[in-house]
Amino acid sequence: GKRKRLNTSVMYDSDESEDSDILVRRVFAKRHCIVDDDETSEEKQPDKTHSTENAPTNRKQKVFAKLKELVRQSAARRSCSSAHCEVSNSEAEIEEEPLCHLPLTPSELSDADSDSMKDFIVEEDDDDNTEHEKSENQPHEKQLNTSNSELLAHYVPQLSRCDHYAHFQRIVKAFLINAIDDSFLRSLYDGTRQKKYAQDMLLSLRYLDDRFIQPRLENLICRSRWKDRYKERVDCYPNVHITLKNAKNMACQACELKRYCRFNVLLSGKLYNNTTLEVDDFMPDDKQVLKVGMVCANRTRVYHNLKHFKYKLYVDCSAVAELDGVEDEPVKDTVERLFSHLEESGWIQEKYNDLEDYMDDADSFQEEK
Repeated sequence: GKRKRLNTSVMYDSDESEDSDILVRRVFAKRHCIVDDDETSEEKQPDKTHSTENAPTNRKQKVFAKLKELVRQSAARRSCSSAHCEVSNSEAEIEEEPLCHLPLTPSELSDADSDSMKDFIVEEDDDDNTEHEKSENQPHEKQLNTSNSELLAHYVPQLSRCDHYAHFQRIVKAFLINAIDDSFLRSLYDGTRQKKYAQDMLLSLRYLDDRFIQPRLENLICRSRWKDRYKERVDCYPNVHITLKNAKNMACQACELKRYCRFNVLLSGKLYNNTTLEVDDFMPDDKQVLKVGMVCANRTRVYHNLKHFKYKLYVDCSAVAELDGVEDEPVKDTVERLFSHLEESGWIQEKYNDLEDYMDDADSFQEEK
């Protein structure tokens, strides 16, 4: 408590006798009084409480009525923006301020705790704002991506996404044309043909080489221990035949590492140009037989299937064109007729499935231990 000092009180008094003219000064003794502020506050508190209890009860009822109204309105404002929610939160706080000065009964106190407007509004607003933002952002992002793809296809048509099977169909048509006119691919690559259909075919041929085949071939080579001489042999011969023979402990002729080699790799066929697919007749009957280990044999099979797929597809298209007995027909009509027949019979889809299988084999091939 605080120590307070009382002022000295001075009193002047006169003698009771009328004859005495002497003034008498009475001085009270100084004493210190200890005052406790808590006691004084407790003494004053009943007056305040008493005065509050005497306040009209209708004021308290109005406050609770407003709180219930806010609870009802908050359910209807779940999709409101964060700005509206902050306004409602501030209104609830303004209405709660007079409530803290009112003495509540136990039942009213429990109702006030369970229906706390401040906590209730904040939690609901957080959840609602999160859901509202998600629902607004997702359609916006989807619409933005769609518009970007449409703009790309409109302004840069050569970069627009084309289906892989559509590329493959163009390649088959190009091979059918070249099977009838053997100068078509050469004129296509040297830039002589500038029509749209020819440029589309050239784009698809390059797409097959640069996107489908070449990256996978490079991946197979860089992860192997093949010698350059063995790789060149596999690249030059379009035909391969791998057979299982008796195991022999020797240096593998592909990687030159000591292995139990039990596979014979037979390479044969004519050398050809990879772009125009023109065949070189030099040493047409040349063959190579190499003995390799199991890993190199499997890698040779996967590599060779993908490396020479385009040439073998052209050979098959040439065979189809040679079997056609119609003569004196324009090249365009012949190609369209042959292509429609191959498409209806499922031949093109079958060849495309083979290409996908070869690519999957190259992607899933395990690295040599």
